[in-house]
Order: sequence, then C-alpha cells, then structure tokens
Amino acid sequence: MKRLLKEKEGIRLEFKEARTALPGNLFETICSMLNHDGGDIVLGVSDDGTVAGVEHAKMETMVSNLVNLSNNPQKLDPPFILFPQTYEIDGKWLIHIQVPSSSQVHKTSGIVFNRSNDGDFRVTQPQQIAEIYNRKRMHYTEGIIYPGLRFEDFKVDLFPKVRNLIRSNNPNHPWLALTDQQMLEKAGLWKRDINSTQEGYTLAAALLLGKDEVIQQLLPFFKIDALVRIEDIYRYDDREYIQTNLIEAYEQLMTFVGKHLPDKFYMEGDQRVSLRNKIFREIAANLIVHREYMNAYPCTFIIYSDRVETENANNPHGEGPIDPEHFAPFPKNPTIIKFFMQLGRVDELGSGILNVNRFIKEYANGGSSQFIEGNVFKMIIPVAGEKIEGAIEGAIEGAIEGAIEGATKKVKDKLAILLKAIAENEGKKVPDYVVITKIPRSSIERYIKQLREANLIDFRDKATLIGGYYLTSKMKQKLKEKS
Repeated sequence: MKRLLKEKEGIRLEFKEARTALPGNLFETICSMLNHDGGDIVLGVSDDGTVAGVEHAKMETMVSNLVNLSNNPQKLDPPFILFPQTYEIDGKWLIHIQVPSSSQVHKTSGIVFNRSNDGDFRVTQPQQIAEIYNRKRMHYTEGIIYPGLRFEDFKVDLFPKVRNLIRSNNPNHPWLALTDQQMLEKAGLWKRDINSTQEGYTLAAALLLGKDEVIQQLLPFFKIDALVRIEDIYRYDDREYIQTNLIEAYEQLMTFVGKHLPDKFYMEGDQRVSLRNKIFREIAANLIVHREYMNAYPCTFIIYSDRVETENANNPHGEGPIDPEHFAPFPKNPTIIKFFMQLGRVDELGSGILNVNRFIKEYANGGSSQFIEGNVFKMIIPVAGEKIEGAIEGAIEGAIEGAIEGATKKVKDKLAILLKAIAENEGKKVPDYVVITKIPRSSIERYIKQLREANLIDFRDKATLIGGYYLTSKMKQKLKEKS
C-alpha cells in the first residue's frame, strides 16, 4: 500500500476520494480494469495522491456493499466478486481493491467500459467491443497467481490418489517420476508472470488440490448444487452441496448420479458398458473443466423425471445452441483440462459433446441433448424410463443371477439384454430379437433355451396361433414387485 501511494495514477492505478460512501463512478473503473489489464483502486485518496482517508465507522458498510454489488448482475454483468482489503496508514484508513484482468467482457449499467491512461471511457461501437472480446480469447482466470498460496495449503492425501489415477491411465507417465512439487510445476500450476514479476501457485492449483478452507477463502461462492426434483419439483427430493477440490467434486457428483439415475444395458462390441457413466462422466467433467470460476453464478445439476438440466458460469465464445456436427471447441480452462486429461477423466477437447450425442439416443430412447452457449452454459440431457426402468433392469439382473448358474459375466450380460428385449417386445420370434438386440441368431437360440429352462420365458401361440416368446408369470411377478 505504501508503494502504491508513492506512484501516480495511471492505466493500472486509480485513486478515489470516498469519505463516507462508495464513489458513484467506482464501478465504471472496476469494469474498465476488468476489461483491460486489471489494476489497483485505492479509496480514500484524492487524484493528486493526498491521503484523506475513509471514516472508520463507515468502512465495514462500504466493504460489504462493494462485495455485494460486485456479485450483482444488475450492477456488474457478468458478476465478478472482489475482495477489498482495509489498511491503516499514518492514522488514516484506506480501502484497497485489487482488480484482476478478467477473461470475460463486463458491463456496468448496461455499458461496456475500457481503460486508458486518461481514465475510463465508454465503448459503444460494435467493432471496439469485438476487439475487446478478441483480445480476451486467450486470457484465462485459472492462471491468476496467488503469491501467498503455499504447498502446505494443498490436501496431502490427494497426491497418492492423483498418482494412482495417472498410473491407471498411463503406467509410464513421466509425471510419476517427479516429486509432488515438480509435478505441480510441470502441470503449469506454478508459474512466474514476466510482466508483473509475480510468481507462485495459481487459482487452478488451489481448485484442483487445495484444502476446502483454502478454496472457500479464495472463492467463497464456489459450489456445485446437485438436486433431485421428481416428487417435489418446487424444492427438492434430495440435495447435495459439493464444496471441495475438483478431483473429489467430480467423484461426489458421479456418486450422486449413480444414486438417482437409472442405467441401461448396452453392449459395445462384446463388452457391456454403463451408458449412464459414459454420458454423465462427460457432463460432470464439462461442469468442472469449462467453468468460469471467477464468476459467482451458481453451478447447478438438477435431475427431473425426464431430463437432467445443468447451468454453469461460462466465458462464452459464441451464443445460442451448439450444433454437435459443426462446432469448434474452445478450451475455457486449458490447465485444468490438461490435468484432468492426465487422470483419464477427459479425452481430447470437444469429445464430451460428441460422446454424449453418440450414446444419448440409446440411453433416452431416441432423445437428443441440448448444449446452449452464453454467459451461462446450459445442458439439457433427456432421461428415459425414470426410476422404474432402473428397478426393472435390476429385477432382470437379479432373476438371471438367481436362476442361471455357471454362466460367465459376459453371458449373463447378454442374457439380461435378451430378457429385457422380450419384456419390452413380447410375442416376437428369434429373427425379431436378432434385430432388436443385435446378438447373432445362433447365440439368441442358445440364450432362449437357457431362459426357458430357468422358467423366465416360455413360447405361446395365443389366440392368433402366431407363436412368440413371453415372460412367465414367475418373471412378471418379479417385475411387479420391483416396480
């Protein structure tokens, strides 16, 4: 603070008198610094550097108002929470606001401001606004340096987990030979800013590996709000606040998904895979690696009876619905993305949307997902079958497990696929089930024999004398009990 008071006002330094209240033009300066290269604002100092001070009795209210207004989209759009500090210099109180350069373009009262040596100026021409957007395309707030952040602020027990995840993804990964500190440096989580000469761990480092209290100190608004709204659509049936490092936040969100969303039988080649995990690991990773973390807009993950909807603060590079067939992916947090790629939780950039659209038609009976770009990124993922379908699939698996002994897991998976196909399409014959299940005819005939011997299906003519396979009363009772 004493160093700043010796300097003259400039493009990165602004003095403002503020004896008893926030200056009327304060947010014009905040907005312009966010849109330019950041800077420092000192309240309680006249333009010529004379320290007038802030009334101590008014200071707490001023600081509180400043924090609340910076999180209010009516005042600053998109919001960007600031954390002013107070200092006493020679018996006079000052308020210091450090404003970083933002990755987004901000407005105050609906107007874009930019910064020059002459102060703050309005930007009204579309071409000038476009130039600001273009300049910010390669700026990422995940790289903000916190010189006070120490290695001791990281969660020690995360490092063995990180190494195990890396090893399972690539046993010969070069990071495995490094110390924990060296690994953080190699991952780009420690850096030195050549322009400002600042050096230290970054916001990305804190988010990925920080202790919970450290993350809350840096970003008190950070959380993922996961809710279920099936019975009670106005409040919630179940809720989980996820407020921890990104590595464990991903795991907690996937546990929530497994608790509340049904899975479906699906064969990829000759392997049974979980469609639910295939789809929602991409959704969970998208929420985490593409979020604009300096924006206080809440991140939500809401499960409804027929869909999942998510909202997330975003640094947009476009506006409106994304066409999965024709879109150019853009990294929002490249360092965090890179780290998640080493853990095997993210594939190449842009693969998330493609993978979701690849599997969603099978999972949601032909439904399609929506991805909507903007300051808030929205995803709408259809869900078919609700909880009853998940219960029915559980009953089918349980029936096979209890009635057919000696079969391998692979065979049981295919038996379950066939039994489910018969449950949903009774009265069909072998050729029909070949088409429905995509299982070879010779295998279908063998599996049907096993299911009939287990008294799970039988062959009936019905009144039409057209033969077909049906569930037995024993199997139907199992399904009824589950549903």
